[in-house]
Amino acid sequence: MKYTFFAIVLLSFFSCTPSQENTNPHSTPEENTPRKFVGGPCEGCTAIYEYGNRQLSSIDTLPEFQQTNPKLKISGTVYQMDGKTPAENVLLYIYQTNRRGTYETKVEQFGRTNRHGDIRGWVKTGKDGKYTFYTFRPASYPERQEPEHIHLTVKEPDKNEYYLDDYVFEDDPLLTKARRQKLRNRGGSGIRQPVLVNDIWTINRDLILGKNIPDY
Repeated sequence: MKYTFFAIVLLSFFSCTPSQENTNPHSTPEENTPRKFVGGPCEGCTAIYEYGNRQLSSIDTLPEFQQTNPKLKISGTVYQMDGKTPAENVLLYIYQTNRRGTYETKVEQFGRTNRHGDIRGWVKTGKDGKYTFYTFRPASYPERQEPEHIHLTVKEPDKNEYYLDDYVFEDDPLLTKARRQKLRNRGGSGIRQPVLVNDIWTINRDLILGKNIPDY
């Protein structure tokens, strides 16, 4: 009987002790709240945090923009899931190939740079949800097996990072009907037709957080 009582006391003690799994003793209660992992597997998505000490704004210019043609401006508004409310403090990360279709790295750097290359950028939305990237149109891979594309990752303040559909181009002959049918429209369709505005090819794409995202 004495041993049974002792076992009950121990069980009660451990039941009342907060679990340390997935918590940080130095974090706020909000940060310790368990978060549902959304978006499914996302290889390389943690590169979204590799902006270093830069102060992010809603506009970024990618490396080699000035000296490379055709120049490209990507802009739009990030909305919450209702498709109407602008989303603030959303981090966007893009990366792409150069005009030879490779992810060029000029100097050895940390993190994912060796795979994503130097041509990448980050923005963070303001209260209006707007974002802009200045870059150039990428080339398809040298094997010409994939359409031209620009990768896109998003990080909301209260969720993990996840990827959205690539930016792809309506006039790209490699964007076949079969490939279009495979697109999942994560965040909305990424197919865009560039329009020449002030000597810069321009595409507009609004993003809807959570749209077609698993477990959102």
